[in-house]
Amino acid sequence: MYALLAWTWVRAAAQYPVSLVLMVVATAAITGLDALAIVLLFAHAESIAGFRAEEVLFLYGTSALAFALSDCVLGTADRLGEHVRNGTLDAMLVRPVSPLVQVATEEFAPRRVGKLVPALLVLAFALPRLEADWTPGRAAMVPLMIAAGAAIFAGLWVVVGAAQFFLVESHGATKAITYGGAFLTQYPPTMFARDLVRGATFVVPLAFVNWQPALYVLDRPDPLGLPDAARFASPAVALAVCAAAALAWRAGLRRYRSTGS
Repeated sequence: MYALLAWTWVRAAAQYPVSLVLMVVATAAITGLDALAIVLLFAHAESIAGFRAEEVLFLYGTSALAFALSDCVLGTADRLGEHVRNGTLDAMLVRPVSPLVQVATEEFAPRRVGKLVPALLVLAFALPRLEADWTPGRAAMVPLMIAAGAAIFAGLWVVVGAAQFFLVESHGATKAITYGGAFLTQYPPTMFARDLVRGATFVVPLAFVNWQPALYVLDRPDPLGLPDAARFASPAVALAVCAAAALAWRAGLRRYRSTGS
């Protein structure tokens, strides 16, 4: 059902092919500015927080790709508050489709696919230049961390969407977790305050999007001194985040009493 609803919006956008292509290109160009900023930083410094350019670009590529995948699938989940305020969620609840699927596919924009392009290009550039011992385990970790990171971000999209059942107007605050979290994971956490790194590890588990598995790929020590097992915990963390997101969404639906109440 998700694919059917998304395809409906894609077909509608495809009626204007020139506009569609221009929007995809523009989205890719705007998203790529983050990678350009990293390149400009390394034009004036040999390393950032002890990480070379190709290593930071590796972090950027894995984070950006994971976030773009989640954004394509669930990026509009944070619009729920608008439906709660306008009363349009009531109509969604009587349809034979999950309201989460309806919100997630609302105005599904093919231009979001453009966000994948810079991440893929950066990864294609950075991976061959990493001074890593490419064992089978490290090679397998790259797609695994991207998939787990996408699942973590997807869970966070649902959590911030479900929060609007309770807060109603929290759109700005939720952006700090989703888009802010994506920005945070594009750089080595060691360049940020230690308390922020702890929060991104133990409170909102953004460190498991790409940081912990990247420590394994790059053979780097953990600045927080966590055991080596933490570097392989991303799939388990992704399952936990998604389970928490499902519980939060169901709790919000049970609490909802229509806009007039």
